[in-house]
Amino acid sequence: MAEAESSTDSTIPTHTKAWYYSEHGRPSDVLKFDPNWPLPQLKHDQVLIKVIAVSLNPVDYKRMHGEFKDTDPYLPIVPGFDVAGTVVKVGGEVRKFKVGDEVYGDINEEGLSNLKILGTLSEYTVAEEKLLAHKPSNLSFIEAASIPLALETALEGFEHAQFSAGKSVLVLGGAGGVGSYAIQLAKHVYKASKIAATASTGKLELLREIGVDFPIDYTKYNFEDLPEKYDLVYDAVGQTDRAFKAIKEGGKVVTIVPPGYPQAIFFALTSKGSNLEKLRPYFESGQVKPILDPKTPLPFSQLIEAISYLETSRATGKVVIYPIL
Repeated sequence: MAEAESSTDSTIPTHTKAWYYSEHGRPSDVLKFDPNWPLPQLKHDQVLIKVIAVSLNPVDYKRMHGEFKDTDPYLPIVPGFDVAGTVVKVGGEVRKFKVGDEVYGDINEEGLSNLKILGTLSEYTVAEEKLLAHKPSNLSFIEAASIPLALETALEGFEHAQFSAGKSVLVLGGAGGVGSYAIQLAKHVYKASKIAATASTGKLELLREIGVDFPIDYTKYNFEDLPEKYDLVYDAVGQTDRAFKAIKEGGKVVTIVPPGYPQAIFFALTSKGSNLEKLRPYFESGQVKPILDPKTPLPFSQLIEAISYLETSRATGKVVIYPIL
């Protein structure tokens, strides 16, 4: 694709501060900081974003560990999928955004392949117009950054499962990023008849607050041994083999954890800014809310600690990095 016309504005940067890794491994071993990472030329369908906040996702550390080397072989890499920030430059064919707009989105269109070399853990990043949406005016940049990948994943799972009003759902990992949005979508968008979800003891109250009818403490109960069965089990944690014991006859299991499982619906997200726009009214009305981990936000300088914390699987909702103070 042709490049955008070069800008005459001397304030447009050519380089950016960024975290990167040039070999696969543990974050504490491989992540390094570069104060002068070169920015790519802007293409006609792209915008340049001044990054204000970034949320972390499990895919970030899984990618760092090399789990996707077959489809994501390139190094070095600036990690990061989710971003919230302001537009500082637009490509020649961009129509939806202008300089100064507040935007958010998941900048990788395909969840596990064709991933960008320049991710969002950077002072500036680049994304295609179609992957972004206008930030809801009632949300902070920190809140908005927590939304895109997790919300879009939760939505796409319901779409793959052809979920509809009046059906029941069990969400495995209800207090996590995807799980907490799956619960809220089931309640407010899909009008589920009953919502159950698993979490540890201290997170059961959160589940109730966001719409769960039947919170299950996984430290005390095996969800598959309980008498209640569901039309859909939404597996956000990788317990798909057990999930089949919790569905009604004709029920479905959807999972986001590779490699999936026979008979389950496994998918990797296809990012679309249009899905964020479609769900915007639910955030503006306060029906659907971002769930932020108590440690959030963490400063850009503490990225390694933040990713290491996410790896413990103890985070509640989303962990957000706030690079630009």
